Amino acid sequence: MNSVFKPKLWVVIRQGYTRQLFQKDLFAGIIVGCVALPLAIAFAVASGVSPEKGLVTAVIAGLIISALGGSRFQIGGPSGAFILIVYGILQKYGPEGLMISTIMAGLMLVGFGLLRLGAVIKYIPHPLVVGFTSGIALVIFSAQLKDAFGLKIDEVPADFTGKWSTYFSNSGQISLYALGITILTILIAVYGSKIIRKVPGSFFAIVLVSISVTLLNIPVQTIQSTFGEIPTAFNFQLPHPEWNSLREYIQPAFTIAILGAIESLLSAVVADGMTSGNHRSNTELVAQGIANIVTPFFGGLPATGAITRTATNIKNGARTPFAGIIHAITLLLIILVFSKWASLIPMASLAGILILVAYNMSEWRSFVTILKGSRYDVLVLLTAFFLTVFVNLSIAIEVGMVFSAMLFMQRMSKLGNIESVDIDTDILENYSSLPRGVDVYEITGPFFFGAAQSYKETLQQIAGDSKVLILRMRYVPFIDSTGIRYFKEVIRDFRIRKVTIVLSGVRPEVRESLVKCGLAEIIGHDLICDNFGEAVKKATEELEKRKLFSLK
Repeated sequence: MNSVFKPKLWVVIRQGYTRQLFQKDLFAGIIVGCVALPLAIAFAVASGVSPEKGLVTAVIAGLIISALGGSRFQIGGPSGAFILIVYGILQKYGPEGLMISTIMAGLMLVGFGLLRLGAVIKYIPHPLVVGFTSGIALVIFSAQLKDAFGLKIDEVPADFTGKWSTYFSNSGQISLYALGITILTILIAVYGSKIIRKVPGSFFAIVLVSISVTLLNIPVQTIQSTFGEIPTAFNFQLPHPEWNSLREYIQPAFTIAILGAIESLLSAVVADGMTSGNHRSNTELVAQGIANIVTPFFGGLPATGAITRTATNIKNGARTPFAGIIHAITLLLIILVFSKWASLIPMASLAGILILVAYNMSEWRSFVTILKGSRYDVLVLLTAFFLTVFVNLSIAIEVGMVFSAMLFMQRMSKLGNIESVDIDTDILENYSSLPRGVDVYEITGPFFFGAAQSYKETLQQIAGDSKVLILRMRYVPFIDSTGIRYFKEVIRDFRIRKVTIVLSGVRPEVRESLVKCGLAEIIGHDLICDNFGEAVKKATEELEKRKLFSLK
């Protein structure tokens, strides 16, 4: 259990936490807390909930992920990647459905960690991740145009084409005030941190624009006019699920879990690259799971590791997970002390922040690079992208993963091969040639379900005049249950044709599989050889036995 769940914070405390480390963590934590403020509010509003739910998520989930996570630098909280899935769940199942789905996702994440699936999740194909991430970015950008242009639309359609159709039909209502605030927010966020290096650009933009709008009394929508004042209390609530309907939430919960796992581990990998560190994947998944189990009881949203905030944490000198804990405390203090002023943030300013988030999420450079590469990668990329944009994120992830697996199997099956071996060019140890009636073929590649049918058909076509067939398996790393099934059929076919099979160079793990399934018994344990010289001896002995039997 210790190897599966061993938080980095515990390691830091055991090693000794010094005053110098605290000073660095304190500064980084305060800065990241300021960065998280506008993002937490913006992600909540874009997801279709009130602003305080994003802040609650950043505080509670951020605290748990830093305290229990497997990375020294991970900053947890709401993420732009969840906007689509949260909005979709709210539309279909309502707030309680979101709460139940998030808790179930948390349980799944804990399960992923305890089953040591962290290493597996990290190897989800890059084109798939770029595909649905770019799709999410485009949808987030599209959803912000209502507030960015100040359009007075009661209800924006949920589907992508419906949104754009509605925008075009209401293009005559564009507010120049809202558009100006959006552009100003983006410019300050991008260039502000270059002027005042110690203040995050997004935080500086939100504060400056909100003050300007309030003092100049600019007629635009604010958080207060849209949602009312931000509450300063955390309310505990329990879900009341109908147990018979829990299966309805499995798909959205699985989507939250997979997306959360990918985002958090990707963020941890980025942090490792920036610091030459080494995170614990399974511990990270367990921590993410606990955060997603606890946070919904206080009205929070799904949470994961956030790449932007984690990178900001590192760049500002963080050394331990205490920086993430300080970030959560900083946000809590802002909620308790400054929530009244946070309510004055213009909706157009939040739209500007989210447009920047969408741009940073888009990974357009990676998108273009993948389009120039393998056609398999292009297929996975475009499938994930278009399904995310025009269908939904759940379907995009599920179909994309299955599609990626199928393409991978197809490519792996092409790597496998069975061919006749030219013995004159091989090393026969003490043998210069093979006895007449003995042929040698070599199997290359995994004998798995993707290639098993092809192997079977090829094997059944060979050994026309052979009496003994040596199959070299030194380059077969494993054989699965489907491969074993087809191999059994081939062996039976050879026995009917009175051809003896001798296996050569069988790896220990493959031999173990053959023994467990009973195939070693069918072939003969003594005919499964460790090396080619031994296989030739066995083949010669089998020929001699045949000659003696025919004389009798």
